[in-house]
Amino acid sequence: MNEYDSGKMADVLHACDGMVQTGKPEEADVILLNTCSIREKAEEKVFSDLGRVRALKRANPNLLIGVGGCVASQEGAAILQRAPYVDVVFGPQTLHRLPQLLQARRETGRSQVDISFPEIEKFDNLPTPAMVDVSEKDGKSSTAYVSIMEGCSKYCTFCVVPYTRGEEVSRPLADVMSEIDQLVVAGIKEITLLGQNVNAYLGDGGDGDTVDFAFLLQQIAALDGVERLRYTTSHPREMTQRLIDLYATTSKVVSHLHLPVQSGSDRILAMMKRGHTVLEYKSIIRRIRAARPGICITSDFIVGFPGETEQDFEATMKLIDEVGFDNSFSYLYSPRPGTPAAELRDEVPLEVRAARLKRLQDRIAEQEDGVAREMLGTTQRALVEGVSKKDGNELAGRTENNRIVNFSGVPGMIGRFVDVKITHVVRHTLRGELITSR
Repeated sequence: MNEYDSGKMADVLHACDGMVQTGKPEEADVILLNTCSIREKAEEKVFSDLGRVRALKRANPNLLIGVGGCVASQEGAAILQRAPYVDVVFGPQTLHRLPQLLQARRETGRSQVDISFPEIEKFDNLPTPAMVDVSEKDGKSSTAYVSIMEGCSKYCTFCVVPYTRGEEVSRPLADVMSEIDQLVVAGIKEITLLGQNVNAYLGDGGDGDTVDFAFLLQQIAALDGVERLRYTTSHPREMTQRLIDLYATTSKVVSHLHLPVQSGSDRILAMMKRGHTVLEYKSIIRRIRAARPGICITSDFIVGFPGETEQDFEATMKLIDEVGFDNSFSYLYSPRPGTPAAELRDEVPLEVRAARLKRLQDRIAEQEDGVAREMLGTTQRALVEGVSKKDGNELAGRTENNRIVNFSGVPGMIGRFVDVKITHVVRHTLRGELITSR
């Protein structure tokens, strides 16, 4: 979602003011920091980065500095107290107003703050969809993000998202389909649907009807030109049987699901207000694997939630062993201002929490390696995304189960599907040999 919003900021400034991006900060007329407040370290990094760009403002008084995203929404005008040289502060829901905010700053000489929640207005005022830039002269991007909803209404006790992005608001079905139609015409082959709680989508289907996420996926999959469908991030409470059944009938929905669980302890899940039990989570995974054998499951884990006992953590490790995850995002618990969990006492020593996190990450890494080794010798269909980060003489493609495979090819393959035989497993990546390209 942050990548999507950053792309939209660039789009709206180009459409309204003709601005283009530069890789040299000293050349910039506007510097924007798109921020995240999910973790405390990310929030502090914002002010560290602001300190660095302050020198550029001293050298160029006409430079405008903006802070957007969730830290902006959370802190608002308080950012100006800590960094008075910031010119505009805007939330995730008001990034489309960025040109007007910058113009008001130029005209009035006063810093501008807009962290309101105008709901669907954001999508109605954004320019042509942004595509993922693979930065290749001879290649063309074939993947794109499409945001279908904003906000979250689950109010997990540890999470700041409902307070920084608002409650769940879904785009009308016709608007989503129109945006995807434009992308297909432009040659996009893979669509990633975005939302803080994407599978909670309930959009206006027209004629007074409301359609769910499963219906939306069916409609997109029926479009000629769309060859792959991904989505993130989902919530266990919204994994309906209709959605699960799609994995048996709709091959365009990829064999990879990111389904955050956060903990394997029912006691901790209740304290987190997740709204599901461990047994219910395992039931979802069992049904999905029955519908789509071989699907890769990834998840999120919070280690060291206030009051987490050794027994609670062992329950999480048991869940990991029982489910078998391909990968995960795992973190030490970070209290966020204004959330209920921030009021809970945390008496678990940092060294204990850190040791637990390492143990969890090591176990997930073992499982990830096991999945990769099962892919050895198989032929995988990969969408070529660009030049390999590991070797500039090779290309990098993404498999259906979200693995990166590096292989020898030519730049003209970028943006196309290829068949690659997996020959080696390297940490976090695969190597392969090109068989065919399409």
